[in-house]
Amino acid sequence: MTVESLRFADGEVETVEDFQSARVESGTVWVRASDATPLELERVAEAFDIHHLSVEDIRNEIRPKTEEFAGYTFVLLKTVELARGETTFEEETRVKPVGVFVGEDWLVTLSEYDIDAVSRIWRAALDGDRRIVGRGPDFTAYRVCDGIVDGYFAALDQIEEQIEAVEEAVISDTSIETLESINGVRRELLAFRKLAWPTREAVGYLARGDPEEVRPETEKYFRDVYDHLVQLVDLTETYRDLAGGARDIYLNMLSVSTNEVMKKLTVVATIVLPLTLVVGVYGMNFQDGPFNMPELGWTYGYPAVMLGMFLMSAILVVYFRRAGWL
Repeated sequence: MTVESLRFADGEVETVEDFQSARVESGTVWVRASDATPLELERVAEAFDIHHLSVEDIRNEIRPKTEEFAGYTFVLLKTVELARGETTFEEETRVKPVGVFVGEDWLVTLSEYDIDAVSRIWRAALDGDRRIVGRGPDFTAYRVCDGIVDGYFAALDQIEEQIEAVEEAVISDTSIETLESINGVRRELLAFRKLAWPTREAVGYLARGDPEEVRPETEKYFRDVYDHLVQLVDLTETYRDLAGGARDIYLNMLSVSTNEVMKKLTVVATIVLPLTLVVGVYGMNFQDGPFNMPELGWTYGYPAVMLGMFLMSAILVVYFRRAGWL
């Protein structure tokens, strides 16, 4: 559980112990609640008059969005990462919600998790990077949004590597594990698509400068983040097409493999069928009749039949080999 606050005033950055009194102080204030309990989130929300429904959105499975309230703008974003599942060794897409509240002279970031992107911006601000807090809370919010979206590219790069591995595997391996890998990539891309599309809409609202808390000089920075999200959405659609193509190749290779097996079975059946006919005919063993087979009593009857069956099999094998079936 971590609730921290800092204040930027007169060209200096300083930490503030009591976040509840930080709002009334002069300068720009940033309060960060990371890995916080529900009680801590409510305390921070109460100190800055943040609506309780916004806090509930952070704690629930709500899609990314931007909403305007009296005195502040609420931006709900989600980080994304690929991690091993709790019940499987396969990688799964995991998201962590982050609430960004932008006021006239204050910024609040709320999350029930420790968010790396927010922590990096926070450390840079503590180190005296005036390009962060010194340019207003809306610019600091931009830096947080940009850091979160940069994490999307890292996750998408991992998915791209999985797609490349799958594309190589489908050519030579038609096992069920390959199909499971393809379906796993498709699930990850679907989850990523469900995240990227609403995030683009949320940032697009800021890029247009609709909220009063976003100054005109900051709009271009949000437009840059919006452009990144457009690129991410395009890449996601491209990778979905590649994953779909890999699945089609897998099904085609599986069909080819099945056809090869059927060809071999056909060859075996074609060779065995005439042999079965011969041994069936000579296995009747009728004797003492004018219409019975005279060769049953021939001394060389058995060797002659075996030789004929061998020659018949050899001829069929040569034929199928020249036809490319063997």
